Amino acid sequence: MTATLIKGAEVAAQIREELKKEIAELKAKYNIVPGLVTVLVGSDPASQVYVGQKEKTAKELGIYSERYDIPENTTQKDLIALVEKLNKDPKINGILCQLPLPKHLNEEDLVYHIDPNKDVDGLHPVNQGKLMIGEADFIPCTPRGIQQLLIRSKTQIEGANVVVIGRSNLVGKPILNILLQKAPGANATVTLCHTKTKDLAFYTRNADIIIAAAGKPKTVTGDMVKPGVTIIDVGVNEIGKTAEGKRILVGDVDFEGVKEKARAITPVPGGVGPMTITMLMMNTVKAAKKAHNIK
Repeated sequence: MTATLIKGAEVAAQIREELKKEIAELKAKYNIVPGLVTVLVGSDPASQVYVGQKEKTAKELGIYSERYDIPENTTQKDLIALVEKLNKDPKINGILCQLPLPKHLNEEDLVYHIDPNKDVDGLHPVNQGKLMIGEADFIPCTPRGIQQLLIRSKTQIEGANVVVIGRSNLVGKPILNILLQKAPGANATVTLCHTKTKDLAFYTRNADIIIAAAGKPKTVTGDMVKPGVTIIDVGVNEIGKTAEGKRILVGDVDFEGVKEKARAITPVPGGVGPMTITMLMMNTVKAAKKAHNIK
């Protein structure tokens, strides 16, 4: 048995086509165009690439897009003032402040000032809390993308034993809460493992689904999984460069070691990564509909 690849790029393309139709219908039926604003502080090259991709995707889908490039030496007060201005802008349904911020700025304080109804990253405590109690408005983009990959790869989630490795607020904790809910695409039994977990292999060997978000290569190896497992590898780790200077990226899972045992697995790169921006667009469309009381 060789694992089927769960290709994030293909799933993301499918969802974007669905979103295009939904956005066109919103415009035709209600004269509503979802609006997304991105705020980038400083000139971090990776962040510039990410923000550029988000802008490009928004325009391709028919989402109104604005971008603010803020000098690195901006103050917390000025950044918060911009966010509060965007909170009041009726053209804007989603506010994305690209993280990480420069070290002199407080990320937590910034997130707290974003209107929860425009928090398309799903990071505001109100949205995190709603997710926990099963009444989520906006789910963080990477975890939401993971759920979609599982659903669209026809992975049996209901009743499955799921092991999540990593307890971050961005991935581990949200995906735990998503998959344990009494809801479609959930109803799983979820175990959250982390750096202090004793005998990680004890848990992974009993897992029907493994979601690896540890940030460390070969956290999961072939001897740690059972035949037929589905693996979502969230890790992106640089282990060197090619002779041409291109980065060599691997996930948290030893792909070669598990591919003959797994039912399905996401590649790195090309697995979870392509889903994140698409989920941001999905959240933006949802925010626009919510703002106009459209179900």
